[in-house]
Order: sequence, then structure tokens, then C-alpha cells
Amino acid sequence: MMVYTHTDIGHKRSENQDSTGVAVLDGAVFAVVCDGMGGSNAGSEASSRAVSVITDRIQKSYRSDYDDNKIRNLLVAAVKTANAVIYDLASAVPEWRGMGTTCVAAIARGDMLHTVNVGDSRGYLITHQISQITKDHSMVMNLYERGDITKEQLKNHPKKNIITRAVGVAQDVEPDYFESELPKGAAVLLCSDGLSNFCDEGVIFRTVKDLPPEEVPHALVKVALDNGGSDNITAVLMK
Repeated sequence: MMVYTHTDIGHKRSENQDSTGVAVLDGAVFAVVCDGMGGSNAGSEASSRAVSVITDRIQKSYRSDYDDNKIRNLLVAAVKTANAVIYDLASAVPEWRGMGTTCVAAIARGDMLHTVNVGDSRGYLITHQISQITKDHSMVMNLYERGDITKEQLKNHPKKNIITRAVGVAQDVEPDYFESELPKGAAVLLCSDGLSNFCDEGVIFRTVKDLPPEEVPHALVKVALDNGGSDNITAVLMK
């Protein structure tokens, strides 16, 4: 399995607060996307620090003989470690107070995909169809699950960017964990909300199916830019 990435500042941001990391492990592939939040460079510091801590932990600790439960524990522990590092930094540096980041990370090994997420950065599995693996930790998702808004309203709600869980904003964080079967020829897309908000699932599916994998992240980012691209945009394809 190979990994391809692309990120763009978008049309309206003064800096790119998205960060990505990838690693080829022993018999597996790892990727992570983080989307930072906070002023005075705090968002970019949070996302880049999270990517660095998580990637380092995965590379140093992963073993090819790990079973599914050990992979789960490794991914969750890596995110929790990043949370502690960022929380301590935010507590020590006044201008970074309140900084945090979303996170979606995955290890693909053989016919299994292991994914964790915090916030609204997403993971998608593309086979003969596209399915969202992760569930957004956001205010509008809570409203939708309570039945207060429809799925259509969820897409354009004025509070769609308010997240309910992030890495680094509290002393502890609980990532969601997912296991998915990975059929032969499947692809995995990890992305920030700058992509998912400006590029619908049908376009993602067709792009992944129609283009060589190395071209997909650039093509998806271009779609988001053409559709407004007012946020930082990041796409990582595992194929």
C-alpha cells in the first residue's frame, strides 16, 4: 500500500494550520491528518506537534506481530500522548492557551484498517462505494443525532465548524476507534474539513476511481479550491 498527500492554505487563511504525517511500517502503512485551531500560530503549533508526537510513537512502538487489540491500544495511546503534550504547552505559553487540533489517523495492514479520530477531520473507505468511517465530534452532529436538524441542514448549518472534542484542550481526550475490512483494491482517504466541506462524497468517489492514486490528493484539493476553498485543505490517500 502506498500513501499520497497534498495540502493547501486555501483562499482566505493567512497560514496553513493543517499538518500531515505518513510512515511505512513493517508490513503496514500509517497516515495522520491534524487540523489545528487557535490564534498566534497556536493552531499550526498544535497540529504539527500532534503529528510529530503521534508519528514518532507509532514508528517507535509498532511491531509486525501486534494483534488488532495492540494496534488499537497503540493508536489511542499515541493520540493521548499528543493530547498531554499540547495541553502542557498551552498551559505554559500564555498566547497558546486554548490551542488544540483535530486528528484522524490510520494504520492499514493486510486486509484490515485501524482508524482513530478526534474532532471533524474524517476517514473514508472507498471500495465499490464510499463510506465515512469516522463520526464527526461536532455540535451539528449532536443536533442531527438528536433529530433536531436534517441531514441536508447538517451540511450548511451556521454552527457546522464548532467541534465538541479536540486534542490538547483538556487534560484527557478519548479518541473514537474503528476497525474496517480492507478489500483488495480499496482506498482510504483521510482529510481535514477544508476538503469535506467543499467536496462531496460523490466527487471523492469518482476521483478516486478515475485517476491514478498519486494524482488524487491534488485533484481533490483543486475541487475544494474551485468550490470556494475558504479553509485549509488536506487530503491523504492510502491505496
